[in-house]
Amino acid sequence: MSNSYRVAILGATGAVGRELLELLESRNFPVSDLKLLASERSAGQRLPFKGEKLLVEPVSDAMFENVDLVLASAGGSTSKTWAPVAVEKGAVVIDNSSAFRMNPDVPLVVPEVNPQAAANHKGIIANPNCTTILMTVAVWPLHQVKPVKRIVAATYQSASGAGAQAMAEVKTQASAILEGKEPTAEVFPYPLAFNLFPHNSPLNDWGYCEEEMKMVNETRKIFDNQQIRITATCVRVPVLRAHSEAINLEFETPFSPNEAREILQKSPGVKLLEDWRKNYFPMPLEATGKDEVLVGRIRQDISHPCGLELWLCGDQIRKGAALNAVQIAELLVEENLLKPKAATYVS
Repeated sequence: MSNSYRVAILGATGAVGRELLELLESRNFPVSDLKLLASERSAGQRLPFKGEKLLVEPVSDAMFENVDLVLASAGGSTSKTWAPVAVEKGAVVIDNSSAFRMNPDVPLVVPEVNPQAAANHKGIIANPNCTTILMTVAVWPLHQVKPVKRIVAATYQSASGAGAQAMAEVKTQASAILEGKEPTAEVFPYPLAFNLFPHNSPLNDWGYCEEEMKMVNETRKIFDNQQIRITATCVRVPVLRAHSEAINLEFETPFSPNEAREILQKSPGVKLLEDWRKNYFPMPLEATGKDEVLVGRIRQDISHPCGLELWLCGDQIRKGAALNAVQIAELLVEENLLKPKAATYVS
């Protein structure tokens, strides 16, 4: 017997919201009551959960009454508005937006990396950026053996990172191009089908975009190490779902590829995928729908004796967003950090 919890999903109709709903069911999270919340425009839809069709309701103050846990994935401005309301009413909020990630009072958690940070929450726990989650899951086990001095990352980011409308737009653009028509772009600034471009988030004075700085700042916070030197180049590529990353790591002393493989084979959340004879390594198609971060092509950096190269792919919607949030919720339950306001029980 175990406690069950009253849960609300904020942003239920989006790609991540729908994935959260599926994961709560497939992982049998102990839910006694589930509220699906969205904007007035998206409310009224019905989404499947455990054989039922649940109504999506418009978000309001009253919706957070008697809620134990809020899984939020509705954008930063929405989270800034409603997360404090939910916390004031006694709920714990796991937020998938960037709104609270760098707030020193808000833990930024990847369960395979820094689960202990969740215990320090004051009502809100932040889910890191998708590229940061995927990278830290793969790098942390190596960092535990030999501290990383420097990380150079290049990301190849799928349309799913911009939501369901972006995925649909890429399909429409591809069809237009194949029919000899000019593709149009609305979600992205430029056509993404059969194309790629540097990530379109705002640039700072150093020429780094917001997405790149998320990888820098969030990784340092998650690792609790402000001394790691990190640089990133983030690129949008015409892949529907699942990000890829080329990671170069510099250590104090040499780190053999074979030792790295042995470590990663035993690491939670990681699946080693390599066949050097076939030149077969992780691909977005194979990462789609998977919980694990696929890692491979681990090799010595020939330009530096203490350098190590690796390649990874991970499902942006799943481990890069929804799964990580649900795993944080599971962590709270396992560590008795989530208290139902009025305990109910499920067998």
